[in-house]
Amino acid sequence: MRALSLAQALKIIEGTFTAAKKLDCHALAAIVLDAGGRIKTFQKQDGASLMRFEIAYGKAFAALSLGRSSRMVLQKAKEKPLFVQSLENIADGPLFLEAGGQLIRDAQGEVLGAIGVTGDVNEMDDICAIAGIRSAGLRADDHFDEKAQRRLNIKKNPPLKDPRKKSKH
Repeated sequence: MRALSLAQALKIIEGTFTAAKKLDCHALAAIVLDAGGRIKTFQKQDGASLMRFEIAYGKAFAALSLGRSSRMVLQKAKEKPLFVQSLENIADGPLFLEAGGQLIRDAQGEVLGAIGVTGDVNEMDDICAIAGIRSAGLRADDHFDEKAQRRLNIKKNPPLKDPRKKSKH
């Protein structure tokens, strides 16, 4: 198993925050976990509210625990609430059931870790997380074609778009 380096983890968060600035997001917090679910790094932008560490950690840990984005974990919870409730009882980490958690993969699809992002609407958390992963030269689940997704057992995410209304100045 290839390990995620600290330099890669920091680059992912830097890319996440760069995307957030470009997209005019609210202050974000981001955490990167290694493949074993342990914290590699965490950063919180100035102005991010309290509890962002716990929320980001729960999103990343949920994605890693079920091998799919936290958006897809939330969908699983809606489809099979008893399954996810049982999982929460046996998990050795927090499961926060909202979008913003993405798996971090290498070019072959091996999971190197996960990122959890929080602070804006869920779609923007995901969009920024994916941008951060890409900025480090790594891949999120949506970077693989349908054949690779089947081979890697990737649960396909719905397309992401900015849901915020564009204000006229």
